[in-house]
This record gives sequence, structure tokens and C-alpha cells, in this order.
Amino acid sequence: MDADLPYTRTALADDLASLGLRRGSVLLVHSSLTALGWVCGGPVAVVQALLDALGPDGTLVVPTHTPDNTDPAGWQHPPVPESWWPVIRAHTPGFDPAVTPSRWMGVIAETVRTWPGARRSDHPQVSFAAVGPAAEAVVGGHQLDEMLGTNSPVGAVYRLDGDVLLLGVGHRSNTSLHLAEYGLPDPPRRQEGSAVRTATGRAWMRWQDVDTDESDFDRLGDAFESTGSARIGQVGGAECRLMRQRLLVDFAVDWFATSRAPRKP
Repeated sequence: MDADLPYTRTALADDLASLGLRRGSVLLVHSSLTALGWVCGGPVAVVQALLDALGPDGTLVVPTHTPDNTDPAGWQHPPVPESWWPVIRAHTPGFDPAVTPSRWMGVIAETVRTWPGARRSDHPQVSFAAVGPAAEAVVGGHQLDEMLGTNSPVGAVYRLDGDVLLLGVGHRSNTSLHLAEYGLPDPPRRQEGSAVRTATGRAWMRWQDVDTDESDFDRLGDAFESTGSARIGQVGGAECRLMRQRLLVDFAVDWFATSRAPRKP
């Protein structure tokens, strides 16, 4: 394609096919619109291209996380005064999958969240949205204390033998690597908190979950790519990575066991 021309829905779909995207698959996408370059139609055209490449039997999955609905005691970017914590816990609206926007997931993910027929998991911190025939199988039953584990949409993609596409982003954004952390023996755990909706109104819910850590995901991703199991190529102006999720997660479990540095207490 002429580098001086903008990218189109058709061109992006062709690039995705050339990368090796499987028609009819369940595809978990982490993305950056900026990395793609100038696209005619912006994020809508990108979602259309993904759906075109997947075909009518494929299912598109994206993260629609809400990190602002977490315990303010742990906020760092930026922190808030301790005097604010009880106010935030008492007054943050309960998560509503129909209306609560995602944050920091990018405009492509937000576009999928509001796409006609999209389904979204009911998790107050790490929800996912999906479009396609397997959408309910992916997002249904997202367990509160299995944020990114077996009983989460990431785990569902694994069960459905889906794929992961990093569309202009690196492995630090690759939530499937967190699924591997749940597969480790006795992983460290931490206290979580979020505003949720209940039968009697909103409430501040607390639970324990795996203490995930993406600080070494770039090294892990490089190690996985060195096996030749990732397809790397251009989609629009972005360098992209496509991989089978089961291969990735199984590799990551072994890599953590042998290469992850022990956590400092």
C-alpha cells in the first residue's frame, strides 16, 4: 500500500489475513489505534476490519477494564489523599456492564464495548466485551475472585482454543499471561475492593485474588517469540503479534517456574 495514503477497512482486513488470522476463531485483541496510523473511519473501521477477517463464525474479544473502580488505597498514578478513601469507597457507582465505560483500554476496545450485539462480563475491575457467536460463552460466568483466571473470559478463550492479537502494543498488555500466573502453585494473593451492584443496591465488595505482576511480561514475550510460535507482521502502520493462546499460556507457566525472579516480601 502507498505509504502516503490512509489505511482502509479493506486494507486492514487484508493485512490481518496475511498475518495469519484464523477465520471463525475466538480472538482476544489488545490494541492501539495510534499505532495503526491514519485509518479512514477510525476505530469503527478497525473493528469492521477485525470482524471481516474473522468472518461470521468468528468472535472478537477485548478488555474493557475499569481500574478506577479499585481500592483507592493502592492507587499510584496518581495516588489520592487517604482522607478521600472512605468517600470513594462509599460513593463510587456500582459497576454496570451496560453503562460503565472502560478506562485506559483504548478507543478500539471502547468501540467494541458499544458495538451492536456486544456482550460484556460482569466484573467490576477486569471485564471483557465480545462480539460474535461465542460471545456469551466467553463473557458469561466471570467469577469475582477469578479476575484473570480459569473462570474468566481469558480462561474461556483458552478453553475455546482461541488466539491473541497484539495490535500495535507489547506483551505488557497481554492479559493471557496473567492466566499463566493463576496456573502456578500457591501464587501470592492480595486484597481487592470495588463498588458493585447488589439486589439491595450498590455496595463496596472485598475479596482476595491472585496478586498479578506484569513487570516481566516483555522478557517473557521475547522468550516466547524466540520459539517461532508468534506471527509478527504489519497491520496498517503497526507492528503486530498473533499467537495461539494455549501455546502462549502453557509456555508462560513453564517460563515463570524457571525464569521469574522471586518476589521481594
